[in-house]
Amino acid sequence: MLQVRIHGRGGQGVVTAAEMLSLAAFEQGRHAQAFPSFGSERTGAPVVAFCRIDDREIRLREPIVEPDVLIVQDPTLLHQVDVFQGLKPDGYVLINSRRDLDALGVGVILTRLRPGRAATLPATEIALEHIGRPVPNAALLGGLAALSGLVTLDAVVHAVRDTFAGPVADANVAAAGAAFAHVQRRMQETAHA
Repeated sequence: MLQVRIHGRGGQGVVTAAEMLSLAAFEQGRHAQAFPSFGSERTGAPVVAFCRIDDREIRLREPIVEPDVLIVQDPTLLHQVDVFQGLKPDGYVLINSRRDLDALGVGVILTRLRPGRAATLPATEIALEHIGRPVPNAALLGGLAALSGLVTLDAVVHAVRDTFAGPVADANVAAAGAAFAHVQRRMQETAHA
């Protein structure tokens, strides 16, 4: 079973990201569930959402304490909350930031991961460019597809179109595609360095 934990703040689309990821997995013929965990329910408050993906029916319902994948939608949480708690050594990490992992102060923490399993992505900037709003969720899912291959970009696009309609869907699809290309390009640059 693949377990994903998404950290962000209220208003960033954290819960929607988990729901779209579960739809993407379902599109690929897998079982999936998504659910949130709220503290104080207000814009800007820390929010955690979870997604489980498996080839069999999922019966677990508790929060994910040992994620295989960690998505951080708001880098200000990196030093306020232990977002890396329980992260498996063969896990993936995607952080919404234009700064690299060392500049964020988490490079040392992530050295225990296998190479190529952690990346940053300027998802908010990509969202502003394509959507016109600082909602990085679709971009982060596109980036996750490139980083991990756990879901395809086509499945992410399908999930976005299931969640949104019309121009909003088109803008989110464009953001996901741009993020996918950005992460792929960065991974190729790193591989050739």
